[in-house]
Amino acid sequence: MTASRPGAVSMPAPLTGSAAPCWVNLMTRDLESAQHFYAAVLGWSFRPGRLGQEFSVARRGDVPVAGIGAVATAYRVAVAWTPYFAVSDADAAASRIRERSGTVAVGPLALGKGRGALAADLDGAVFGIWERTEPATSPPAPDGHSHAWLRLHTRNAFDAAIFYGGVLDWASGRPGCCEVSYEKDEVIVDCGGRRLARISSGAVEAAPDPLVRPHWQVHFPVADLDASVEAARRHGGCLVERRPLGDGGEATLLDPDGGLFTVTDVQGPDAT
Repeated sequence: MTASRPGAVSMPAPLTGSAAPCWVNLMTRDLESAQHFYAAVLGWSFRPGRLGQEFSVARRGDVPVAGIGAVATAYRVAVAWTPYFAVSDADAAASRIRERSGTVAVGPLALGKGRGALAADLDGAVFGIWERTEPATSPPAPDGHSHAWLRLHTRNAFDAAIFYGGVLDWASGRPGCCEVSYEKDEVIVDCGGRRLARISSGAVEAAPDPLVRPHWQVHFPVADLDASVEAARRHGGCLVERRPLGDGGEATLLDPDGGLFTVTDVQGPDAT
């Protein structure tokens, strides 16, 4: 790891497009209900996915921003937003997860235009890996605009950074790899000079509160935080936590099926 560079760009990295380092996916039980909720809260539209009638792709305009699959019951997993990190070889990455005391729960198996696996790190935070096997056809996120970014709440940020660095080749020196640095007690992950994620210490594995247990938290930018919170309440969600952030703020919400996510005022100077 290296110290955080003065003046480093703090824009969140777009998670979609042909060169994206990550993709976010909601595992839920009721696809129609989830689409209705997220259309109201985040302004998304939806198109059927390639994986069958239980999957759809959320879009902002013409750009895919997230996937939703009604698979929580079938896979016997919790309703949750999950990041899927791009890898060059899903089988090799799955082996690296196991070698580092993580768990591979599902896959690798065919997933859209590639192969993917669902896994958990050594502290139990769930994530996925995905290897693209077909050329990308979707437009990339526009410059200066991000569809999502991430924060890992974990027991020890530096141990987690070592785990993910080994699995995902962060800070490996290879062309295009994500860079790892630190700011105070947090580990920072930048891809292509733009912020992808923060990793924070202090999570408690046995905590009953889902905000305290190790987990990846997905953040979505919104133009009007109050309107998004109110829309969530009107459509069966609830507010879990709200806090100020720079010149704006953020709110952690639960969707009607129990999926936890955060909406962030885009006016904040560093939303991660």
